[in-house]
Formats: sequence, C-alpha cells, structure tokens
Amino acid sequence: MKRALSLIFICTGWLLGQGPSVAQPAFAVPAPTPNSVAPSAPGPANIPVGLASLTNGYVPDNSYQLRVGDTVSFQIVEDRILNLQAVPASLVVMDSGEVDVPYTGRVKAVDKTCNQLGEEIKKELEKKYYKKATVVLSLNVANRLLGRVYIWGQVHSQGPVNLVVNEQLTAAKAIMQAGGFADFANKRKVKVVRTAPQGTNQTFDLDMTDIMDKGDTEKDIALKPNDMIIVPSRLINF
Repeated sequence: MKRALSLIFICTGWLLGQGPSVAQPAFAVPAPTPNSVAPSAPGPANIPVGLASLTNGYVPDNSYQLRVGDTVSFQIVEDRILNLQAVPASLVVMDSGEVDVPYTGRVKAVDKTCNQLGEEIKKELEKKYYKKATVVLSLNVANRLLGRVYIWGQVHSQGPVNLVVNEQLTAAKAIMQAGGFADFANKRKVKVVRTAPQGTNQTFDLDMTDIMDKGDTEKDIALKPNDMIIVPSRLINF
C-alpha cells in the first residue's frame, strides 16, 4: 500500500571550504495529510535572491541552477520516521548531468533548481512507491568552478582558464592569467567568440591597448563559460 505523504523543499548551501548557512525555505509546504508527518520549515532569512548572495556562501534554490560537481542532500521524510533512511543521502551531480536517486535511479539535474528537481523526483516516487511523496532536497555544496574559457594565439600560455564563482573574469584578466601577450601579439585585434544558445556565434572585438595600456577598463567584457579568446599575430613583426 502506498504511503500518504506531502512535499517539502529546503535549500541549505555552502561553497567549498565554507561552513553551512541558515536554511531558507524554497517551496510552499502543503498541509500534511493525516497519515503524514512533515517537519517544520525554518523561517525566511533576509538573504538576497540570485548569484549575488553567493558572496555570503549561500545559494538559494529558487534561482540557482544545479551544475556538474554540485552535491545535494536527499531524504524521504517517512523513510526517516520508519528508520529506513536514518540520515540524508548525499547525491553528486555527475559528469553526465544526472544524480542517482534512491528508488528512481538516474535523474537529470543540470540546469534545474532544487524545486524543479525535487518535483520530478516526487512524481517518480508517486508512480510506484507512495500516494504522495515527502521529499527533502537541499543543496549542500556548490561547485566553485563555473566552467572554463579558452585562450588561443599570441599569449605565453595557451589553453583553458578556470571561471570561478564570485570572480568576475574579464578578457584582460584572462590574458594576464595566461602569462600575458607574447612578443608578436596584435593587441588591437583581440577577439572574444561566444556561442549563443541557438548555436550561433557572437564575436566581440577588443582593443587591448586601450584596456590594458591606457586603463580604459569599461571597454573590457566579462567572460562566460566556453568563451574563446583569440589573440592574433601582427602582420609585420619587428
């Protein structure tokens, strides 16, 4: 016989190397059925929504989309009451973008919020195991690595540069991390190529003499994952 349950989402997050933060309720908890027992949800905290709040190490689930390397905590409340799952399971978002969920198996997690992922798991549980599912899903650790950008051409160290949470990496900063310009670099013709979601490329032309030599940093651009920086050679090298 399926158990009668309800649904709860909580998102408590911290970045690697930081301590836990105060829990923030992320989903309106429905009234429990007579056969279900739902833990009380914590009161709301005055924490700004969005990635800006990452400065305090807290990642609210109503905006944060899960990425590869993130770790989430998963528990079914009634299993805990029956001592079938005494402690929450720790699920890692794998390179495939999935988490391996007890009972249901692998579920796609990348680019979903805790709410969205929890709702999908709830529906799968209710198909076979429960009349209504009480799921506690929380973000435990956010992967600090947002992605990489790639630098090619006339720099001292070509290749990937890490893009890290809370660090605004610009084209100029990325070039400096790559060891700076090589001797024959054309600083006036630097290009940043960005692939749009539709698969089309967007190109930004940068004159790095204005940005790096003259200090006109307003002309610099913030980089996004998978951006490619191309530093060409001068036509005449002397």
